[in-house]
Amino acid sequence: MNKYKLIISYDGTSYCGWQVQPNHTSIQELIEKALFIALKEKIKLHGSGRTDAGVHAKAQVAHFSTNQSFILKKLQYSLNGILDPEIRILQIESVDTDFHARFSATQKIYHYQIDTGLYQDPFQRRFSLHLRRKINLDLLKEACKEFIGTHDFTSFANESHLGSCKHNPVRTIYALNVIENGSHLILEFIGNGFLYKMVRNIVGCLIDVASQKLYVEDISKIFDKKNRSASSAAVPAKGLFLVRVVYENSTKTLCSKP
Repeated sequence: MNKYKLIISYDGTSYCGWQVQPNHTSIQELIEKALFIALKEKIKLHGSGRTDAGVHAKAQVAHFSTNQSFILKKLQYSLNGILDPEIRILQIESVDTDFHARFSATQKIYHYQIDTGLYQDPFQRRFSLHLRRKINLDLLKEACKEFIGTHDFTSFANESHLGSCKHNPVRTIYALNVIENGSHLILEFIGNGFLYKMVRNIVGCLIDVASQKLYVEDISKIFDKKNRSASSAAVPAKGLFLVRVVYENSTKTLCSKP
């Protein structure tokens, strides 16, 4: 059995997310259908993790197994010719049989994009949150420090009674950087994994602190309550990007300079 890794980029605006769902169109479903057309074989894709409805990816990772042999570049060309233009296969490579897109991952990097300008750049409308509130960047950076390290993130996860959060709500955030480019801000999350809507919920809390609706000192109290209702509302999905999935043999120095 041969195993192959895909690196995938997509605009998630029009899709229900990565994972196959009944009565909705997902990224996984469309790529599996394209693989069936190209290889004449029913293929099961395994992704590095879910991205929710409206969330984008610059480098989602997935793998599949097959007994077939084929020319990698030819398959990549075929898949990109079949798929919607919002979805592109950036790379296909052969990997060891013990590789798993999800379980072999050591880190994930997400970006959340915010536009703080008076008028939003129309070319960023689909891909960033237009924040009309005035925010204090010093407070934003101070609040980011409260999330770095290993914590129980129950208060920042939706559906904490289900799935991976129910099993283990503890995650480690290695870095949470504020990257500034004029009125365009990127919040960069680097961690060993993220719970359902965890990044979007944290961003909502950070914005509330930066706009002085909450104090930095409130964040530790929210952690302690272990209750999603204790924290801020989630920000919209459209500003969130899965930027990179890191594996054991990848470069370890990943943090962007704030």
